[in-house]
Amino acid sequence: MRWTFGLTCATALVGIVPSSQAADSSVYHDAETGFTFSQYNAQYAIGRTIAFRIALPSPIPANSAYDAVIQVVAPVDVGWTGLAWGGTMVYNPLSVSWANGNSAVVSSRYATGHATPTTYSGATYELFKTGTHVNRTHWQYTAKCSGCTSFTSSGGRSTILNSKGANSLAFAYSGTRPSNPSSNTSSFVVHDVTGYWNHDFSTAGNTAFTSLVAANI
Repeated sequence: MRWTFGLTCATALVGIVPSSQAADSSVYHDAETGFTFSQYNAQYAIGRTIAFRIALPSPIPANSAYDAVIQVVAPVDVGWTGLAWGGTMVYNPLSVSWANGNSAVVSSRYATGHATPTTYSGATYELFKTGTHVNRTHWQYTAKCSGCTSFTSSGGRSTILNSKGANSLAFAYSGTRPSNPSSNTSSFVVHDVTGYWNHDFSTAGNTAFTSLVAANI
């Protein structure tokens, strides 16, 4: 399988993006979970988008690793979708997800080349009961990730995403479901569409982060 993000994204820097770089995301207040997210709507077809939302603790000490809550809302025609936390397929955590019955699955993946991403123990997910569901038109998951915002990037460089500014992220989409959707280690086919954007983490802070996590698990 090839999960490439195109020439522009493949050359994007992994790690901290200068906060002066304009962000493409906006603020979203989620009444269901209580989190304030920074949201980007990724277009995978004309008039069709996948919402990628990120919430962070606040404050975050400088140069410290931190957890994040990720929420993905996708139309039911999305077979699988993935978020690349470093803005490219390789050498950063990949949050791959899909619908499974009345719920959703999130799979922690990582790639060192343009081949099928393998399972990745460096990022772990705690799926929330609140904010994870499927209806007639969309599927959605909400989860806390530990290890998504800090990782070892190309060349062995330690990277912590900039919690006070914009970071380059990327997504992939396929209309084909994984071969075994009940398993988070399932194989899946090559993507149909990819894209990237600058996501503003500075608007994603939640002072009640810990208590909100506890209320939603």
